[in-house]
Amino acid sequence: MTAAELRWELLNIGVGVLLLAIGLAAIGLFFARFRTRNFSLIYFGLFTILYAVRLLGDLDIIESVFDAPRSFWKDVSAVISWIIALPFGLFLYQLVRENLKRLFRWILIAQAIFAILEIVGAMFGVPMPKLNAASSIFTLTVVGVVMVLFSWTRWSLGPGSYLTRDVRVFVGGFLFWFAFIVRANLAGLGVVQGIGHQIEFIGFLVFVCCLGYITAHRTFDTEERLLEIDKELEIAQQIQSATLPRQIPKLPGLEIAARYVPMSAVAGDFYDFVLDDQKHLGILIADVSGHGVGAALIASMVKVAFAGQSQHVRDPARVLTELNLALCGKFEEHYVTAAYVFIDIQNGVLHYAGGGHPPIMLASHSDSSVRRIEENGPILGMIPEAPYSATEVAFRPGDRVLLYTDGAFEAMNAAQEEYGKGRLEQFLKTHGNLTAEEFSSTFLDELSQWSGHSAGGQDDDITFVVLDLRNSAKA
Repeated sequence: MTAAELRWELLNIGVGVLLLAIGLAAIGLFFARFRTRNFSLIYFGLFTILYAVRLLGDLDIIESVFDAPRSFWKDVSAVISWIIALPFGLFLYQLVRENLKRLFRWILIAQAIFAILEIVGAMFGVPMPKLNAASSIFTLTVVGVVMVLFSWTRWSLGPGSYLTRDVRVFVGGFLFWFAFIVRANLAGLGVVQGIGHQIEFIGFLVFVCCLGYITAHRTFDTEERLLEIDKELEIAQQIQSATLPRQIPKLPGLEIAARYVPMSAVAGDFYDFVLDDQKHLGILIADVSGHGVGAALIASMVKVAFAGQSQHVRDPARVLTELNLALCGKFEEHYVTAAYVFIDIQNGVLHYAGGGHPPIMLASHSDSSVRRIEENGPILGMIPEAPYSATEVAFRPGDRVLLYTDGAFEAMNAAQEEYGKGRLEQFLKTHGNLTAEEFSSTFLDELSQWSGHSAGGQDDDITFVVLDLRNSAKA
């Protein structure tokens, strides 16, 4: 090997190692910043690594270092040439406009089919020169189609309308590399003779730098958007927290405990209290369908509507009627279920009305029984003239009332078995000796053990309110 040839091989090795490092760094960045879900990093990394391996595999020094026959490296180079268009096409798919994505999917399918056919052809003894010639023709055809697509997009949408910064960088780098691609593929077809060393890697290195810029730009832009979303969710969480009661009312003879465990940063569950006097209290619990910010906003609407019902606090049916009227017509894809209880501590009476909500449960101290109380009208926010009615139930010292949303009994275990209302009733029966606070904490632990999720990792929002009438209620 002459000095000039050695310098040329060393240049190829340097570029190959650099490309390999860039590809591995891109894949490492994807896993380090996996939250961004920027798959263009993966495609860019694979594309660059495959090209680097092919470049290095064509060198005599690499052949001698790894002690592999030249035929092996030729096969590796051929296979890479057949499949390298796939990660590149997937990267480009991330970049194009939505109106071109469907067409690009067909191009990707065609590339995958062609790669499989070439590999199968090689396995069945099709001469390698013919396969390489077919690969060169297919590559030039795909490149031509892509160029036509970009030109058509520019013409149809108007000059500059699709030339975002990323697209401009891509087109510039691609056109630079394209000249080298045409040169290399024409040489592979024998159209061009005597052009010396293959220098396609120089154009590729420039193109990779352009792709690296695009990938990094898109990755960091995505992270900035996620940070903005996180800030907005944090603000939404603060606002929603402000809609929940800041403290539990303290009434003589009534012990109250409540738990609110959203499945995400913001949720659609809601509960609130309206104090009439020290012997009378209204409690509302509601569940907005769905999850996330939309459900949380509707829960805030419920809060505002409920705040205006102080004059109807003693009439559960009227409270739900007014809430329904206030919510009707405000949303289309959601609905609200709710239960409202008015407690008359002095007379030991509970008045209850529901709107599509799970029945409240009353654990009786006198006979250790658990009773489901269901007085349900339609869900809220759907039917303006929906009728609601209330029922009256004795509430004696030692009794316990549980108001809850469906997350309290729909928790699923590993076998996809629901916790269910039956187990909830049994839990009420067997834990009557606990205080309201102790019961609430123990019940949350029970649900966590059942589902295998820690608090906040469950599949639905969990909210419930526990009311215990003590023996001193009439004191």
